[in-house]
Amino acid sequence: MKIGYFLVACLAVFCFIGVCEGGSLRKNFYRKSCPQAEQIVRTKIQLHVTARPNLPAKLIRMHFHDCFVRGCDGSVLLNSTANNIAEKAAIPNLTLSGFDVIDDIKEAIEAKCPGIVSCSDILALAARDAVSVKFNKPTWEVLTGRRDGTVSLGSEALANLPPPFFNFTQLKQRFASKKLTVHDLVVLSGGHTIGIGHCNSFSSRLFNFTGKGDEDPSLNPIYAKFLKTKCKSLRDTTTTVEMDPNSSNTFDSDYYSILLQNKGLFQSDAALLTTKVSRNIVNELVNQDKFFTEFGQSMKRMGAIEVLSGSAGEIRRKCSVVNS
Repeated sequence: MKIGYFLVACLAVFCFIGVCEGGSLRKNFYRKSCPQAEQIVRTKIQLHVTARPNLPAKLIRMHFHDCFVRGCDGSVLLNSTANNIAEKAAIPNLTLSGFDVIDDIKEAIEAKCPGIVSCSDILALAARDAVSVKFNKPTWEVLTGRRDGTVSLGSEALANLPPPFFNFTQLKQRFASKKLTVHDLVVLSGGHTIGIGHCNSFSSRLFNFTGKGDEDPSLNPIYAKFLKTKCKSLRDTTTTVEMDPNSSNTFDSDYYSILLQNKGLFQSDAALLTTKVSRNIVNELVNQDKFFTEFGQSMKRMGAIEVLSGSAGEIRRKCSVVNS
């Protein structure tokens, strides 16, 4: 990675986020109010990742699911109540995990600096640190200063999160609604280089693509045959497979190489090859240094979606419930 280019890119992204997307976000927001905050997050994440190597993929996904609903406000962390079904209980979020990790970090920070550090900032930092710690490499800068939302609606998760069966037009529209570009769409899809997918999120491509018991013709037939040995039917809701075959435990650009072999697991992955613009971006991101740089920039843009600042929202004392 060329240092000069990286620094210029970082400055450009900082300006974009700081001015356009969320003026309250800045580097080391807690430098004076809770100077230990970021180190506490990193230390806790090191412990958890050692015990749970799949945590990076889980926390990146949780951060994504948080930011796409009401912005990056920690609303995905809230539990349902007697009068409300929260985002966490919506179908797209039922397979999220790692909430206990965020709660553990929050408890440790509250012991040092009560009422200062938001749950939404903890989630953003934890997602970054999990990738950095697990794969022993610098990743992206996380600007802080988010405040926590007080509303979490399961219906909004369904309305805002892009499902794995979306086509390119639908994906583009969903990302544009969050002020993210086609470039961000292709880059952030690269998060699928780590982690797993559940059979029921892609099995229609194997057994009933057009409703006639057929297979998705865009799927590599050899790969489809392999997937059928794992996922036995449309009703399989428990079996999982790697999203990036044979490389799902390595944070790299292999996802794009796999994609060009028509081995994208989800329909939304395959959709990235259906337009010239997005396919060209896929080809560029096969370059590993290019992917690392671009992924960091897009994660920073995503992390600034509709952030709360000033007196908006609150700083939750416990991440799973609003302050009483």
